[in-house]
Amino acid sequence: MEKLADTLGRIAPSATVGISQKAREMVLQGRDVIALSAGEPDFDTPEHIKQAAIRAIEMGKTKYTNVAGISELKDAVAAKFLRDNNLNVRAEACFVGSGGKQIIFNALMATLNRGDEVVIPIPYWVSYPDMVRLAGATPVFAHADAQSGFKLTPEKLERVISKQTKWFILNSPSNPTGATYSAKELEQLGAVLERYPQVHILSDDIYEQLVYGGNKFATIAQVCPTLASRTLTLNGVSKSHSMTGWRIGYCTGPENILLGMAKLQSQSTTNPCSISQWAAVEALNGAQDFLSEWRNVFQRRRDMVVAGLNDIEGIDCLTPDGAFYVFPSIEILLGRTSVGGQLITTDEEFVLALLEENGVALVHGSAFGLAGHFRLSYAASDAQLKEALTRIAQFCDALA
Repeated sequence: MEKLADTLGRIAPSATVGISQKAREMVLQGRDVIALSAGEPDFDTPEHIKQAAIRAIEMGKTKYTNVAGISELKDAVAAKFLRDNNLNVRAEACFVGSGGKQIIFNALMATLNRGDEVVIPIPYWVSYPDMVRLAGATPVFAHADAQSGFKLTPEKLERVISKQTKWFILNSPSNPTGATYSAKELEQLGAVLERYPQVHILSDDIYEQLVYGGNKFATIAQVCPTLASRTLTLNGVSKSHSMTGWRIGYCTGPENILLGMAKLQSQSTTNPCSISQWAAVEALNGAQDFLSEWRNVFQRRRDMVVAGLNDIEGIDCLTPDGAFYVFPSIEILLGRTSVGGQLITTDEEFVLALLEENGVALVHGSAFGLAGHFRLSYAASDAQLKEALTRIAQFCDALA
């Protein structure tokens, strides 16, 4: 067997992708599985966006584009940042990649060296630490837990910043918890970051449009303008417009970082998919009225899921303000044995036994850096969620 690159030894496969793939394989085997492990909306891409893609195909817009995106999309991105976030940026200072994931990857690979550190709050999206490791740098974790609503406090942020800190990654609303920072909370974190001019901020705003309960979304470059010159503000159309498979993310940030990202992208994907870019132009410039309806649906599902989980003995679930995830604690249930004979000592053993015995796919909390929890995506139909809650309750009630 050929020896693989040593760099692959620094990272692990994506846990969310792994669980979702296992669920798909079980379905192909004829098993009845409710998959609540993937992080994508269950709505279809809006029709006006699909039609824009069809027009682009019919007009022959199927060739290579500029590495950092077509000018029309960069114009739309700049307009979006001004309209929604009060960030007055030039189109030339915007960058388009094949999904938000590629933008994060490009930014870290283009800036990190061995010995650099990246501060990442726990719980975190599964790919952040491994991308940092792949770039040869070191992830440094700042813990947030249920007591703080899974949000990082300024005091905890200050404790982990060092002379080696190159980036601070902030995801709000959060994957996996749905925790959403208010403008005031961002200002407090910003006050800490003001004292460390060597630290850049990567603000992952991919769930911006999914904020509930009348709360307003805020991003750190907006509320802390003195930090804007060292902030990379990331967004995309995957979650907001149900376009996960179209693979379009975008950002704005320091020009030298964007140039480095473009250099890297020129040697990898060359450019994002041309058809997807034209669809994203329509997504950002076209009608947005469907978003309020989607938010209402997600909020109703959130409330149903939180209530259902909290009715199960041994599960404690906070109500998140954004995204479409809940991140309940199952610590009380650890140490018990399932009907199938599985001794459950970890959250991973819990979700695997639940999947095997009751056919519900979730992701274990330790994949996100915080053991004793699981992540459930409520981006599924009401019927699926109700049935999943029933199965989870049956599984937990039967634990001995």
